[in-house]
Amino acid sequence: MKISDRLMQVKPSATLAVNAKALELKAQGREIISLSVGEPDVPPSAHIGAAAKQAIDDNFTRYTAVPGIPELREAVAGYFNRFYGVDAAVENTIVTNGGKQALYNLFQVLLNPGDEVLIPTPYWVSYPAMVQLAGGVPVTVAASAEADFKISVKDLKQALTPRTRVLLMNSPSNPTGACYTREEMDEIAAWAIENGLFIISDEIYDQLVYAPASPAGLAPWWQSNPGQVCVVNGLAKSFSMTGWRVGYVLGHPDLVKALGKIQGQSTSNVCSIAQKAALAALTGPFDALDTLRTEYARRRDIALDIMSGWKDVVCPKPDGAFYLFPDVHRLYNDTIPDSATLCTRLMEDAGVALVPGVAFGDDRCVRISYAVSEETLRDALGKISKVLFP
Repeated sequence: MKISDRLMQVKPSATLAVNAKALELKAQGREIISLSVGEPDVPPSAHIGAAAKQAIDDNFTRYTAVPGIPELREAVAGYFNRFYGVDAAVENTIVTNGGKQALYNLFQVLLNPGDEVLIPTPYWVSYPAMVQLAGGVPVTVAASAEADFKISVKDLKQALTPRTRVLLMNSPSNPTGACYTREEMDEIAAWAIENGLFIISDEIYDQLVYAPASPAGLAPWWQSNPGQVCVVNGLAKSFSMTGWRVGYVLGHPDLVKALGKIQGQSTSNVCSIAQKAALAALTGPFDALDTLRTEYARRRDIALDIMSGWKDVVCPKPDGAFYLFPDVHRLYNDTIPDSATLCTRLMEDAGVALVPGVAFGDDRCVRISYAVSEETLRDALGKISKVLFP
């Protein structure tokens, strides 16, 4: 059997490798605390589950239209109307099997072989692989901890070539939690539009932004430039619905039709029951979001306070998501030369699982998730401290 050339160029997931090592140690009887999980530790609001149960009782279990049931697509448009003040309509939306499918399909729709995609780095692990699987070329644009892990127009100009077709933005960021300000995002968007680029804005964490920061989504730029901007979002992070697999796209009607074409030939519709749950999430009360933001901000501050005593470790204060991305490269030595080795050492000696920064394109760092209880967070960071600073 011969595996395709395009798949051979894609690297295995480093996050899965971390999980496999953790499972191996657990099988040996070791207690492992995971700060590697990228999902909320709280359940969805009760009305969301109730809507799913009602869908089952109503036998709403048959195929639906590929882009989603009309009332859910209308709710997606309403979400952008409510939070970003744009005039979105049903034909501007499509519902996907998670935000990941939305991104994968977008690259399939937008890229021809050899087209380049600018990806601010650190990046979410799947971005480069998705671009490669679409025949594109990922071009990383590096940002440092000293720059709060945010790129500038100056950085982008240096990476621009005649082959550049797409700019991918992610704010708040996975893995850094960095949030661009309105002014920063507007400057980048204006530059990209002027240079004829298409902008994909991954805003899956848009409701997890902590005061005094505020979301700086690109829906207003979509409104004024619908042929060059689209927004990807979903219910996994802000609504604690990771396993429900519901994402969505705001875009030009022609783009939506193209996405529907590829989705119709791959997965067809999102689970009908999950669509009813998503409808409840997007039209129901949003009170839980305030509680979630308050709690995550509190845990972030607890973690940063503990980490402030870690000598030679630099960690910007993130304004969103639920990750910390400390720069730990000054701790490297002959026996711990990189982030993967450091994470292996911490798992074996401290019993704590983190994700190495190399998985996100920055080997100087490690990713820490604080989507765990305060007790677990304090325990894990304390164990890390004892290993790194005995």
